[in-house]
Amino acid sequence: MDIRHQITLKRGREQNLYRRHPWIFSGALQAVPDGIGDGDLVKVVDASGKKLGFGHYHHGSIAIKLLGFAEEGMDSAFWVRKLGDALALRRRLFPEEGYTNAFRWVHGEGDGLPGLVVDVYANTVVIQCHSIGMHRQLQDIAGAIPSCLGNEKVNIIDKSRDSLPRDYGRTIEHTVLSGSAAPVTFLENGHRFECDVLAGQKTGFFLDQRDNRKLVGLYSSGGRVLNAFSYTGGFSIYALAGGATEVVSVDSSQRAIEGCMRHLALNVSPMGDHLAHCQDVHDYLRSAEASSFDLIVLDPPAFAKTLDKRHQAVQAYKRLNALAMQKLREGGMLFSFSCSQVVGEELFYHTLVAAGIEAKRPVRVIHKLSQAPDHPVNLFHPEGHYLKGLGLVVG
Repeated sequence: MDIRHQITLKRGREQNLYRRHPWIFSGALQAVPDGIGDGDLVKVVDASGKKLGFGHYHHGSIAIKLLGFAEEGMDSAFWVRKLGDALALRRRLFPEEGYTNAFRWVHGEGDGLPGLVVDVYANTVVIQCHSIGMHRQLQDIAGAIPSCLGNEKVNIIDKSRDSLPRDYGRTIEHTVLSGSAAPVTFLENGHRFECDVLAGQKTGFFLDQRDNRKLVGLYSSGGRVLNAFSYTGGFSIYALAGGATEVVSVDSSQRAIEGCMRHLALNVSPMGDHLAHCQDVHDYLRSAEASSFDLIVLDPPAFAKTLDKRHQAVQAYKRLNALAMQKLREGGMLFSFSCSQVVGEELFYHTLVAAGIEAKRPVRVIHKLSQAPDHPVNLFHPEGHYLKGLGLVVG
């Protein structure tokens, strides 16, 4: 592939690349070539001219995201090779297609492809580009997918608009690259779910919580369960299948509640009672009776996406978790999550400590939780670890 621009780093600023970190910050660049644009492919060299790698350039703090290091090249087989390597891992993780046939195929830096997310839902593949450079190579990415899957009839959807820089993203639409964008039914740990790839959040479903949903199901037997910020009811289905006597799903979105009810209908089996409330979670918790639940799941959207919002987010997490702890029966369980990348694992832990103090309840940690393994974290890029959670027993 044609790489027209070369960027030289300042002397001594190549050490991050020797540590295999895939980001190069603007302060490390000796100069920016004339005529370079956002998303252009660039070759990166050190001050002596030695090749260090190649990647996509973007004006901003993170100037280059590397697609490969010195020993790698970007030839015509690049996308088949990279997507094929990522798919091989997923086939090891999910060998039984009749049990789980939805997974994250590509997870950005975790698979050596910064700015790219690819999710699979049965026979539908959703591409979500988070950088202009990736979106400019959309056709090459989509062209490699049938070859990797061995299936020419796969549906391929580009759902990148909302994840791209605003000025660029508003110039494009969600696009059907191949096949159909009809809602698709898929399997997760034997449960049936439906994904609306165009209207659903992110790529249509939150695959990163798969293992945590299964864990909640194991603890739900005989209990009354609250699924707060329920979205389309993933945790609710697992809790009911796990033997909960009653599950309450609460979300402020009517569309999400309707999706939850469809998922209940898809999973026909003897289940406990289910109640759904389209309501603000904080309002619902404040009005709920004390000690009224055996298990509560708190899986809110990101309360902070930038550092300047972090303190405000921490206070919101503390108040929410303290309130939830007060609504648990003695010995009840709280599964609490944060997907705010700017709220790190240690800070989230201490936030829940503060919540426990405010709730005046004894609390024990029994599980430290994270994203599912098809959302791998590059060892050299810890920033890829975004979902953190704790499984707590509240006395």
